[in-house]
Amino acid sequence: MSEPSPDFYDLEELLEPEEIEIRDRVRAFCEKEVTPRINDYWERAEFPFELVPKLAELGIAGGTIEGYGCPGMSNVSAGLVAAELARADGSVGTFNGVHSFLAMQSIAMLGDEEQRERWLPAMARLEKVGAFGLTEPAHGSDAVGLETFVRRDGDSYVLNGQKKWIGNGTIADHVLIWARGEDGAVGGYVVDKGTPGYEARVMTGKTALRAVWQAEITLSDVRVPAENRLANCHSFKDVSQVLDRTRYTVAWRALGLATASYELALAHALRREQFGQPIAGYQLVQDKLARMLAEITAMQLMCWRLSKLADAGRMTAAMASLAKMNHAAKARAIVADARDILGGDGILIDHHVARHHADMEAVFTFEGTDSVQALIVGREITGLSAISGRRSERR
Repeated sequence: MSEPSPDFYDLEELLEPEEIEIRDRVRAFCEKEVTPRINDYWERAEFPFELVPKLAELGIAGGTIEGYGCPGMSNVSAGLVAAELARADGSVGTFNGVHSFLAMQSIAMLGDEEQRERWLPAMARLEKVGAFGLTEPAHGSDAVGLETFVRRDGDSYVLNGQKKWIGNGTIADHVLIWARGEDGAVGGYVVDKGTPGYEARVMTGKTALRAVWQAEITLSDVRVPAENRLANCHSFKDVSQVLDRTRYTVAWRALGLATASYELALAHALRREQFGQPIAGYQLVQDKLARMLAEITAMQLMCWRLSKLADAGRMTAAMASLAKMNHAAKARAIVADARDILGGDGILIDHHVARHHADMEAVFTFEGTDSVQALIVGREITGLSAISGRRSERR
């Protein structure tokens, strides 16, 4: 008996041929290159450098960016790519999310034409890797309060401060550092690899996303040329626009982790026999599987609609937050149920669910916690901000 598809409502009928093609291409890549080897990297907390040139061959870096060697895919396609990478591994999905969306989109949206031409083509070929340095040791959800400071000195800018949880921060060729200037306004500064005063340390002891490296960064009189300041970034609102523009892909990544976990749980339940029959034949297991599938189906349709709105230029920040809030919470529950269905096997990384279970905890938190997303949506539907201590005058 063939296993039923998690596409229970035939969402594929709503997809364009090119969207199906890129999804299938990424899925085949993941099945061949990622899934067979990622557990070893994850267990050793090592970044899979060997996958980077293979990812480059896929031609997906840059996502929706048009020109500069980027694929210029639809937001639906970009979402499907994010889901497929996460379905294989959350760490690989995070690497691509940081590079293609946070770093490259920042340059595409806030850089000028010269800067886009200078940096994006090599990043699209993954010859150069990007990172996005916003979060600080004392500022996560309240990133608007960032304290990294920049001052102008002749034809250069000088950066001082600290950053934390910066994906790719130890391996990137171009690290976007967001800093507050002497006038209080926030700007973006591209720090190139090897710049004196830039020190990055791989964060250790993580229980999630172990195969992608996050960094603690110290900036000590880091001097960058004036032409490395993003020309069209003038305030924190500009940074927020990048985050709003890319957050929808996190909802797709949550869907990918949930889908993988459901598929693994279903396969295990059909194979594993207890008390004389497959455990899939027991009511309690079937109830779990049915509810997991219901949530995945709702997540699929919500992701698709959100991405279509993004393609039409109609996606709002609150729409993206609603999806991230909902999907991260639902995926977290689905992965937990999958781990339960696998029993003891569910805590062995050989069966993959344990890795997804751990990685989902990070997805639940990053790019805006569950509570912060709820407050963004709440502000949209009530017109009242409940974010305590919000300093709207900060630029």
